[in-house]
Order: sequence, then C-alpha cells, then structure tokens
Amino acid sequence: MSRIYFDNAATTSLDPEVLEVMMPFLSEKFGNPSSVYSYGRETKMAIEQARKSVARILNANPGEIFFTSGGTESTNTAINAAIRDLGCRHIITSPLEHHATLHTVEYLAHTGQAKLSFVKLTDHGHVDLGDLEALLAGSSERSVVTLMHANNEIGNLLKIKEVGELCKKYDAIFHSDTVQTVGHYPIDTKQIHVHFLNGAAHKFHGPKGVGILYVNENIQIKPYINGGAQERNMRAGTENIYGIIGFAKALELATTRYAADSAHINGLKMYMADKLKERFPAVIFNGDTFGSSLYTVLNVSFPMTDRSDMLLFNLDMAGICVSGGSACTSGANSVSHVIRSIYGDEAVKMVPIRFSFCRHNTKEEVDTVIEKLVELA
Repeated sequence: MSRIYFDNAATTSLDPEVLEVMMPFLSEKFGNPSSVYSYGRETKMAIEQARKSVARILNANPGEIFFTSGGTESTNTAINAAIRDLGCRHIITSPLEHHATLHTVEYLAHTGQAKLSFVKLTDHGHVDLGDLEALLAGSSERSVVTLMHANNEIGNLLKIKEVGELCKKYDAIFHSDTVQTVGHYPIDTKQIHVHFLNGAAHKFHGPKGVGILYVNENIQIKPYINGGAQERNMRAGTENIYGIIGFAKALELATTRYAADSAHINGLKMYMADKLKERFPAVIFNGDTFGSSLYTVLNVSFPMTDRSDMLLFNLDMAGICVSGGSACTSGANSVSHVIRSIYGDEAVKMVPIRFSFCRHNTKEEVDTVIEKLVELA
C-alpha cells in the first residue's frame, strides 16, 4: 500500500540534493571544528560558509546567525535571555503558541521571574493588535513579546511588521517563532523590527536536529547552554556539522524554488478546500483559511459522530498521514489547545484534521484522500 503524506507541517522528507552535500561530512570530512589542524579547519570553514549563506538569504549579518538543535532550543534561548539579560519582567504572548513557547513562559511566570499576559484573539484566531498595544502601553515593566509568525496548526499569519513597530514604540523585546515560515516565505530581517527569530531545517526538506536563532546585533545576551566556546561563545557543544551544511543547502533550494513551489502548494490547498466544501457541507475551516494564512496548511473540523470519532486512526490505517494538531500533540486523545482557545466548549464537538502540503504532493493524492474521507467520515 502506497502512503499519502499530508503532514508536512510536522516534518518534510529530506531533499536528495541536501543529503548529497551532507554526505562528505558524514564520512571523510569528520574533523572537530574546534581543532587547529587541517581536518578541523576544513569543517570550521564549511560551517562559516553555511552561516554566510543563511545570513545572506535572511538579509542578516553572519554574526547574527547561531546554529542550534532546532526551533525549541532557539525559542527557549530567546525567551530566557529576554528575562535574564535584557531586563524584561513582563511576557506578552498568545494562547495559540507552540508548546516550546507556552511551557517556557508558564515556567517563568510560575517561578516569579516575570508577569505573564495573553493577548486577545479575533474571531478567526488572529492576534488582536489593539489589545496587544493596550498590554504594552499598560505595562509598568519592560515587556518581551513572543508571537509566532505563522501558527503551526491553523496556519494563521501574524502581521509581523506591525507587531515589530508596536514593540519599537514601547521599547519591548520582540521574539517571533518563524519555524513555519523560514524556508517558506522571503524573510528580510532588515525590514522587521525584531530581536529574535528561529528556524528548523526539517520544515523545508532539510535534516532534523538542526535550527537557527537570529539574534539582532543591537542586543547582547549570554549563552543558554554553557560549556565550550562554540558558536562564538554563544552555544556550547560540538557542532552538528552535517546538519548545519544541510540547513544551509535546504534554505538555498527553498529560496530558489519559492515562486514555483508556493504557487503549486497553494493550488493544492485551495483545490482541497473546494473539494471539501463540495463533499462535506458541514465542515468548518479553522483559522483564516482564505485570508492571511500559510499556503502549506489546511485545517478543517468535521462534526463529531460515531464514524468521525476514529477518523485520524482510520486514515492512518488507509495509508494517509495527517494530524489532529501539531506534531507534539497529534497522538494525544484530546482537542489541541489551539482549537480549544478559538472555540471554547464547542471544541469537544469537533474532529479537527490538519492537512499540510509540500512540493511533492499532487491533485491526484487530494482526490484519493477526499474519496477516503467520504468513505470514513
């Protein structure tokens, strides 16, 4: 049975061209970048070339790019640094954030290190910018605003430039989790007033276990992981060389292919949305599906029935890979915190399914999934 993979917001397949550039660093180019002899200098040079490539694509300075283990580490580093090093005593976030953010800010609030405020949401699940400004204006302490650029479950896009301007107006630190947008949209760090951004290679056909943290050159923070002097004394531990090489190559390919891939993938999303409306009149589209939304994500809710209750499981048995929320909660037997935050008590009457697409998916796969949904739901 051939599988259909519609869970690309969780992770993507590794591009063969990315694997090809990684392979030498998995075999003969094995030197420790901190070593002074030729093997070490060779891998150190490769890391710095990768850093320059990533910086060029994001219109950042190479000194602003730090390689990490992924989006979660980058988010933890940024938020903790804002409290510990940058004088922030008030955290402003939304209830729809990834758990890497929510669990971090909840811990900081629980331990008394900062006050925590949640910004209000609009009907479609967007951040209410008026309420955000009210929270910033009313804060007696310096604030850190941590809001994701694109929601990983429903796909809503943040007005990141507007949020940056509000943070500038009120001297707040701004961190944006850009894991779902780095590699999927052009991002220009010089055009956004932002202090921290993060990315993860496996969201755009790169390897797992490697990410970046952008740290604006105008702020100074201390390491989150202590030990050696790697990453210019900012992130201790021997570098994931082949992962770093893979990150840079995957981002280069994604940037080159952006126009064609985004058009193809958005076409699949809209095609599936039309088919769902046609075959399932009672389906609900979660988030701002037809407005300011990721072109890669389509999140819908089916009414809860005896048949739809086991929909995720039955789709899996049919070889169709989708999720009910983020990859971190897709195995849980409950409605995600994102859907619950938007719909409240009504969420228990819904069976949300997230379909997320990549360049390899086809309309034929969409047709197959629709027919299987008709059979199962």
